[in-house]
Amino acid sequence: MPFTSNPELPYVNLPFEWQGTPVTEKGRFVNHELPFNESLIELLKWQTQRNPQKAEKQNDLWRLNVPESCDFLNTQEDVIVWLGHASFFIRLSGISILIDPVFVNNPFLRRLCPLPVPIESFKNLDYILISHDHRDHCDEKTIRLLAANNPNTTWLTGLNMTKLLSGFTKSSKIQTAGWYQQYETDPKLKITYVPSRHWGKRGLGDTNLRLWGGFVIQCAGKTIYFCGDSGYGSHFADAAKVFPDIDYCLVGIGAYKPEFFMGQSHTSPADAFRAFLDTKAKMMIPMHYGTFDLADEPIGDPIRVLKQLDHTKGKIKYPDVGVSFL
Repeated sequence: MPFTSNPELPYVNLPFEWQGTPVTEKGRFVNHELPFNESLIELLKWQTQRNPQKAEKQNDLWRLNVPESCDFLNTQEDVIVWLGHASFFIRLSGISILIDPVFVNNPFLRRLCPLPVPIESFKNLDYILISHDHRDHCDEKTIRLLAANNPNTTWLTGLNMTKLLSGFTKSSKIQTAGWYQQYETDPKLKITYVPSRHWGKRGLGDTNLRLWGGFVIQCAGKTIYFCGDSGYGSHFADAAKVFPDIDYCLVGIGAYKPEFFMGQSHTSPADAFRAFLDTKAKMMIPMHYGTFDLADEPIGDPIRVLKQLDHTKGKIKYPDVGVSFL
């Protein structure tokens, strides 16, 4: 199998052999460990089987807590702020970063919790990171609004995402990386694109033509691992080898049922907890739940299950939407 990368970007130092991001002869990316299986039979099985939690899901009134007043944009403090689903605002040493912003409803997605601040409040952003092309992580309307209000921001993403993002942003400041490549950023900041076990698609015929992944952000003495969308795999333990002092592991716990179908793309609460332990991070921040209805589990199921598994004595942080922490 051939391998590819962005020849303009360096690799981080790796304690194991790495040939590059794997790609098929037809130019479609593949997971380096467990290839994605786009099975119509499995999809139909999911869509036609009975959901054993259907009644529970219909009656689940749990919703994320979103405080009425959020002031994280009005300070210069170092912060991590969860904005729902996989969206985060991060400020380190005065550098402002936004990850996977999906702030408005679209024909495919309706937010079940409000955005804690108006989208127009996000100005003077230094970097906007897009992990992959799925619409719950890469929303055209949100990106167009942010691009209009942040004309000087730099967009960081995976290989083959340039055409899609340039069409949304009209920006020439787009960097695309292969797995384990480091972007060109402010000298105080290091951002590395890292593997995840997932896939990419936006329309007909474009499955896996754009790369997916996560990010490791290093700045101000902190290391933050945003895992992106991912099923469980050895890449979590690899992250601990490449980045041996991870402070915060931002990992998904939702959109995981039925597990026979969702498991190759998303970690369940149990697998997310196992992934967190693999990374040897100091703190786990659960994400990818409570904001969109994407799977069979009730909206509050992922966080309830995770809390039942949590015997870490404070190593899992359960943030409210819009509240800063670090």
